Amino acid sequence: HYSNEEIADLLESMSHQLEEAAVEVEKFDNLDAICNETAEAVGNGLVVGCFQCRMEWGPRALGNRSIVCDPRRTDMKKILNEKIKRRESFRPFAPSILREHVDGWFEEDADVPFMMQVFQVREEKRSAIPAVTHVDYSARVQTVHRETNPRFYMLLDEFGKRTDCPVLVNTSFNVRGEPIVCTPEDAYRCVMRPELDYLVLDNGLVSKAD
Repeated sequence: HYSNEEIADLLESMSHQLEEAAVEVEKFDNLDAICNETAEAVGNGLVVGCFQCRMEWGPRALGNRSIVCDPRRTDMKKILNEKIKRRESFRPFAPSILREHVDGWFEEDADVPFMMQVFQVREEKRSAIPAVTHVDYSARVQTVHRETNPRFYMLLDEFGKRTDCPVLVNTSFNVRGEPIVCTPEDAYRCVMRPELDYLVLDNGLVSKAD
């Protein structure tokens, strides 16, 4: 975990570079405002890096070092592969979903908080989340609970309220074969590259000017 003070010091030290690159930094005092802005950005088709709270340890990014985007877009898988991941086209991206909505979107209904199981997407929902529905109609799911990850839960909840889709594409926060970001400096370097549109940096939002 990195404190707000550490992140603020980094942004202050990089203020000249940010200004030259027309990158804007906005700070918020409450999570609701951050989640609202982030959900709006995702709904507008932007690719958003999330750097917040403590880093995950293990084979999956679970919302704290993640890239999130809109699962409803048919072109999102292509956008992620061309702009960021450079992965083989057949490799799927995973959905994160509010735990209480799993049964309405998938044929199985269970806790998978660490994104380690594959569920089948319900037939009537496949066209609604094409970015995370694999060719065999499966998806490697992460269920998100309010108690264990309240901040990521709030983002999913806000996106669901706006779109009737309590699901987000969730892929690890790294670009073009690099390791997953660990420090605020790592996240900063990613947002300064052309691939990433928007960055949640703890209590701040870093965005590129239109």
